[in-house]
Formats: sequence, C-alpha cells, structure tokens
Amino acid sequence: MILDTLDAIDRYAALNPRFAAAFAFLRRLGSSPTIGRHEIDGDSAYALVQHYETRSAADAVFEAHRRYIDIQYVARGHEAIHWAPLAGLTVTMPHVATKDVALYAMPDHAVPVPIRMGQCAILFPDDAHAPCCIWSEPSEVVKVVVKVAVAE
Repeated sequence: MILDTLDAIDRYAALNPRFAAAFAFLRRLGSSPTIGRHEIDGDSAYALVQHYETRSAADAVFEAHRRYIDIQYVARGHEAIHWAPLAGLTVTMPHVATKDVALYAMPDHAVPVPIRMGQCAILFPDDAHAPCCIWSEPSEVVKVVVKVAVAE
C-alpha cells in the first residue's frame, strides 16, 4: 500500500503503464465530481465516484482484488482504511471473477490508515483492505476509486 497526496502521486507512475492516465484523471476532477462510473481507458482503467457516510470498522468488509489495483482518492471528508497483507487471511467469500473481489475476516493485525481529503491510497492485489471506516468521528465522504488493471 502506498499513501501520498495527489500533488505528489506522479512519482509512482512508473509502477504501472496505466497510472499516468489515472493520475491525470484525478487531477482533472472538479470539486463536485459526478457520482458513478467514469471511463479512462475502457476496462484497463476506470473510475468509480462514491458518496457515503463512514462506518464502524466492525461493519466493514475486508476485501482484496486480483485483476485491478485500487487508487482510492478522498475528494471530500476523511476515513480510515484498515489494511493487512493478504497472505494468511481467512477467506469468507472466495474470489468472484466477475466482480474481481474476495472477502476475508477482519484480522486482529489490521492497521487503520487515516486518509484525509486530498490524499490517495494505492492498493495492490496483495493489499487486503476495509475502506470507508470511521476515523476519529463519522464523516461524509466523496471518494474516487480508480480501478487500474494489473500490468501484464
């Protein structure tokens, strides 16, 4: 997992050939992005703009993906993403290829990572995570999740 600001995120562009387009998309967003799916490069890179209230970690879903890297950018509000390495986690739902998600039990060693407005978390397939959690107090969040296909 990588945590940085949108202003400094270009330093990670070399990690995937699709990151540059994803980062450019995030920089073009206005202050009130339209909720829903936004195309960047077909199924190779697309964005999902979400609006929600953060929830208790006890109600969170611990997940991981195989085909896509998540770039989670908090455009408004703040939250915690609980993170743990994928290895050794207990599967509660095997990987569903059509949704590119597998679910896991919340591990005791999960680390809550606070994400503020203007910050991005890059989550790779080995980064299991439970996003959308309360950090210090509930928050209304607008978040952009850019799904970037793993480079082949």
